[in-house]
Amino acid sequence: MAANAVVIVAAGRGERMGATGGPKQYRDLAGMSVLARAAAPFLDHPDIACVQVVIHADDEALYEAAVRPHAKLLPPVIGGATRQESVLRGLEAVAGTNPVQVLIHDAARPFVTGGIITSVLEAIVPGTGALPASAVADTLKRAKPDLQVVETVPRDGLFAAQTPQGFMLAEILAAHRAALANGLMGLTDDAAVFQAAGMAVRIVSSPQWNTKITTPSDLDAARMQLAMILPDVRTGNGYDVHQLEPGDFVTLCGIEIPGDRRLKGHSDADVGLHALTDALLGTIGDGDIGSHFPPSDMQWKGASSDRFLAHAVALVRAQGGTITHLDVTLICEAPRIGPHRDAMRARIAQIAGVETFRVAVKATTNEKIGFIGRGEGIAAIATATAVFAGGNDAA
Repeated sequence: MAANAVVIVAAGRGERMGATGGPKQYRDLAGMSVLARAAAPFLDHPDIACVQVVIHADDEALYEAAVRPHAKLLPPVIGGATRQESVLRGLEAVAGTNPVQVLIHDAARPFVTGGIITSVLEAIVPGTGALPASAVADTLKRAKPDLQVVETVPRDGLFAAQTPQGFMLAEILAAHRAALANGLMGLTDDAAVFQAAGMAVRIVSSPQWNTKITTPSDLDAARMQLAMILPDVRTGNGYDVHQLEPGDFVTLCGIEIPGDRRLKGHSDADVGLHALTDALLGTIGDGDIGSHFPPSDMQWKGASSDRFLAHAVALVRAQGGTITHLDVTLICEAPRIGPHRDAMRARIAQIAGVETFRVAVKATTNEKIGFIGRGEGIAAIATATAVFAGGNDAA
């Protein structure tokens, strides 16, 4: 797993939302808290190793109710009196996991996608941070306190800044420490802190709908946005079959089952993982396992098939996909699958980075019919389901 961490700032009070309903990051947004929606794309992303949420001292119960446990989710830390202080505490906490790069995200920005995350990560280099932003499209007016227009502001070269903002961890941590030491506590985002330390920030193009919820009308608009988006749910199918030959064990769904035969193939011939790999590739229309790992390429000879499935998972998530279900049926006369079913489900879930309840493994015989019925081979049929946020958008 890549050495990248995320700090999600959720310690604010959100005064502009009003007192009724509590802090905005814990408000309901189509069945999930705003914070949970903001965190989910990072927890699902294959290049994120851990996620550190920074919360207010009064919000521990709200946090526990709003966010489900996850292997990547570190225990929350308590924030400071300002956003800068909260970010610094989050950076100090996550530094213990030794990440190389870090993304800093606002809990009130629930529409980030895997594609945005990938783009920001790829733009980070030593000495230069990355800032997702969208070009300003509206005409801008400068006004007096009484709202009388003073001038029209040229919008050329103007961008609306978003999060997550990305940096080398050591650099942004040093920049925040320097800002605190020098009394620079009025900076409004982490890119400004980074620039104040003499380093550069590069803009990564990002869609305008990666918005931040600040006011009640923003929350209403977010609910309308989710209600209007047609769910981009995709299903892919996969099939694989391999012959049996003399050997010591067969590998099925990542589990070695001892016996007197093995599956014949260029790799370890795991028909279950091969079928699942093809099913996932089907959700993004990206060929099949043979086009990604050709049997003519000797580097894949004897390879463990978990590498193939992990590759397909990464491709799906890079396009903003969330894997919601993996279903595989093994067709064989032997070995018996029942005693190994739970281990297979757990192994698939581990490779794919999903909960075990999202994985189904079933088995059937071929009623002594055909080559499978004669015990000459094993086949697998698989189905994968993934939901893509904002369509197939990797921007």
